[in-house]
Amino acid sequence: MAIEEARYNVVKTSGIFEVRDYEAYILAEIIVDGTLEEAGFKAFRPLFRYISGDNHSRKSIDMTAPISQQATGEKISMTAPVSQQAIAGKWAVSFVMPASFSLETLPIPDNGNISLRQVPSHHVAAVIYSGFWSEKKYLRYKQELEAWMQANNYKGIGEPVWARYNPPFSLWFLRRNEILIPIATD
Repeated sequence: MAIEEARYNVVKTSGIFEVRDYEAYILAEIIVDGTLEEAGFKAFRPLFRYISGDNHSRKSIDMTAPISQQATGEKISMTAPVSQQAIAGKWAVSFVMPASFSLETLPIPDNGNISLRQVPSHHVAAVIYSGFWSEKKYLRYKQELEAWMQANNYKGIGEPVWARYNPPFSLWFLRRNEILIPIATD
């Protein structure tokens, strides 16, 4: 699928691992309860309704990638950096908004549980893998990424983000999944 993605530059590649510099972008985000696997399903429908016109101006917004999911304890203010911790099984699930929008030009969500927030430019360590979305795979690749970061002297400074790039009807071997961990820079 040829859809817009959050913009980044690859700084380093090592097999399935990358270090990236992301440009600033905007998220439409909702906080949901549930397990890692349940959260994405719970959040998808209200976020999809928002980009399909469930907003004050009834304007449709193009689908982008990835759909991201991150552990959180509370709703984040629009200008806060991505830096949260897992508390009581809550998850922030988000859609990246197209780069043609600003916070001022994005339609206001009709659903009061959806917030819009600017994510500043940042650096991440990433692991890329294919297959079905499962907690088992998430935990396996997160552990591999953390070991790679330690071996390469990268310090994580935020919670992992689980990024999914394909719709659920995609064949398992064509799905692109990633785990992104914000890292400190020199």
